[in-house]
Amino acid sequence: MKKKMVSLMMVGALTATALVGCGSSGKGSGDSSGETGKKDSNPTAKAVDASKEGDNELSVYAWDAGFNIPALKAAEKAYQKKNPDFKLNIVETADSTEVQNRIILAGSAGDYSTLPDITLFQDHGIHNYYTQYPDVWTPLGDKDAEWNDFSQEKLSYSTIKNKHYGYPVDNGAVIFAYRTDILQECGYTMDDVTGITWDKWLEIGKAVHDKTGKYLLSMDNSGNDLPYMMLQAEGVSQFKKGKAALTKDEKIAKIFEVLQKAKDNGSLLLCNSWSDYTDQSIQGDQVAGVMNGNWIIPTMQKVTENSGKWAITTMPTLSGEQGYASNGGSSLYITAACKGKKAKLAKDFLHYTFGGGEGATSTYDEALTEGGVISTYAPAGKSDVYSKGVEFFENQPIYQTIVEYGTHVKAVEQSDYHYELRTNVNTAITNLTQKDKKARPSIKDALKEAEETTNSKIEADAQ
Repeated sequence: MKKKMVSLMMVGALTATALVGCGSSGKGSGDSSGETGKKDSNPTAKAVDASKEGDNELSVYAWDAGFNIPALKAAEKAYQKKNPDFKLNIVETADSTEVQNRIILAGSAGDYSTLPDITLFQDHGIHNYYTQYPDVWTPLGDKDAEWNDFSQEKLSYSTIKNKHYGYPVDNGAVIFAYRTDILQECGYTMDDVTGITWDKWLEIGKAVHDKTGKYLLSMDNSGNDLPYMMLQAEGVSQFKKGKAALTKDEKIAKIFEVLQKAKDNGSLLLCNSWSDYTDQSIQGDQVAGVMNGNWIIPTMQKVTENSGKWAITTMPTLSGEQGYASNGGSSLYITAACKGKKAKLAKDFLHYTFGGGEGATSTYDEALTEGGVISTYAPAGKSDVYSKGVEFFENQPIYQTIVEYGTHVKAVEQSDYHYELRTNVNTAITNLTQKDKKARPSIKDALKEAEETTNSKIEADAQ
């Protein structure tokens, strides 16, 4: 009931807005990460006059002019080799939230003609919006892709009720990057931080902070993704059978203990906002380590004086095995507005480019060079573009490596309430790391509160 009320309120707020149609007039997240990102001051997407679109044209919503949109332009260019007259009308939205609002408006009104043929959508949000508006989304059906060549974890988002709905765009595989010059100053090498336990990492982190004052890791605590990534590397979800489950698996408590110890010994810097995280801790040169989805790389590269001083590796784990996780990302979906010949064209276009068809290599190569978009399609990592060394990262072939990382990420249970739980986990971390240790709750109690708060919301929405 509450979800319907929210939808109706959103309809009232957006009714006057012009939208894109298919055959009629009418972007951690992270916009590029699927989680957090820059916000455009213009809240309204530029409308496309769909009445002027021919049968060989498609419209698409996407955000982020420096990331997702270059990838779509690369796909258009690649498909034109097969279909020279094809045109892709890209409608840049302010951010991923605007796309969500468009879905709410169309789904609540039952008028899908107001949607574009294709839309980019955040991975972590798609299950929620499918649950609320199942008729908006078109299953891919007869146009299959080379699914076995994609990260299965990535596909776990866009596969709903055993049907494929989306084509992956980017690779959210997590990297752990370290300043090799600072490690060396403290007596360590990249080998010392690869395939280690979190306990060993805590030891190294303390040594680095004691000697240099730099943190081996930082995160935006207003949207803290560390627990999710660390637990996924263990193969553990924060949900079980649709409910928040933070108190049943001892690995969850151990991960939160690591976070608490890291904050206490100077290994971890918890920032107050996204801008503090990116502008102050990473670009402000406060850290000797960065762990996040690989979309964080362009943020790191803005500090040009640190070129050649970074290298990437895998995550630590509780056991010491090399850890793999994914954080953020998006996929492309065909909407219910796209029918008949247009639907057939949309499926063929997406399969040929992002789905592993004949144009996949050129699409992904250009998406990488023009927008920094790294594919989750394993064969893409074999191209010359992907295998080239990157000067900023000591000439490591990081793009090829990141694609390989993505193949190892374990799929864990996802939930419509991912962000709801993340908010409650943020509160738990804040309480567990407050300066007055006597005022801190136990880890067990903090997790119990986050779990119960999330499940109360789940149960209320079900009524």
